Amino acid sequence: MSAAIAVMLPRDLPAGQFLAYARRAEELGFDEIWVVEDCFFRGGIAQAAAVLGATTHIRVGIGILPAAARNTAFATLELSTLAELFPGRLLVGIGHGMPGWMRQSGIWPASPLGMLGENLDLIRTLLQGDTVTVTGRYTSTDAVGLASPPSTVPPVLAGVRGPKSLALAGAAADGVVLAEPVTPEYLAAAINALDAGAAAGSEHGFPQLRQPLGARHIVAYNVAAVHEDPATARAAVRPALEWIGDPDWAPHIRVLPFAEEFAALRAGSADRAEFARNLPDDWVDQLAVVGTAASARRRIDALHAAGATSVVLLPAGDDPGKALESLAAVLSVAPGSA
Repeated sequence: MSAAIAVMLPRDLPAGQFLAYARRAEELGFDEIWVVEDCFFRGGIAQAAAVLGATTHIRVGIGILPAAARNTAFATLELSTLAELFPGRLLVGIGHGMPGWMRQSGIWPASPLGMLGENLDLIRTLLQGDTVTVTGRYTSTDAVGLASPPSTVPPVLAGVRGPKSLALAGAAADGVVLAEPVTPEYLAAAINALDAGAAAGSEHGFPQLRQPLGARHIVAYNVAAVHEDPATARAAVRPALEWIGDPDWAPHIRVLPFAEEFAALRAGSADRAEFARNLPDDWVDQLAVVGTAASARRRIDALHAAGATSVVLLPAGDDPGKALESLAAVLSVAPGSA
């Protein structure tokens, strides 16, 4: 599987810039563009449909759809329609969602992993063209099958972060979407958990799969900024790193060599903004894709070498269009030559 360099479509991009941004990403040569379903901005399926219709060849990833937010059969119907109309251009990420947002919406399940496993299994099976009757804790169908399943089945990836959910992804999904920050160390831990899950299969309570897993996709998100002055690039990404000290990001941090110092800095900071301002430059360089085009490309290459099949750049800065143009500089640097 070729290594892809992708870009994120900012969740809060004004509507008047939305499609122009996607078209420009394609013109600049990015392999993929990813849309997010963060609460409460825009719907992931609607965004993907608009971008697919406005472009010609760039692949479009959805990362991620909270599984509990939709009836599984009808979610599959939407995804199948996109895959049928735009064959080979869709990647689908499905997760249990951020607990706070899901509780806010009244849809946080008693067993998030059980719910996600059932959804992944059923969606993958329906997309393959099978007719399914199943009665699970969270999914129930009676002879449900797509009238026109897609000829090219999109990979269905799990959006997860902890070891248990990564093991589930290894057993029940075609890959994984890893939220930022993704370092080579976190990739190694994630891949080990995926491998363990793939080996264990249903022995640890995972679904008995009806469809074999496809080629494994590992999608790595990272905040990114490129500038000829590395300090300027770091200043752009620091505000986007404010949140990574929160507990939800613990799996990303505890594998890093500076994890203890990181925790101490977070605990000793008055607020998130102070924490981000005081992050040492070398930590910022490891927690983001940042710096000159050459140094940013070295980081992308390192992530690909560590196992990422798609490195997704989340543009930092106040001007999304300008950030997109700056990030595209990494595409002109030959792999391994930076």
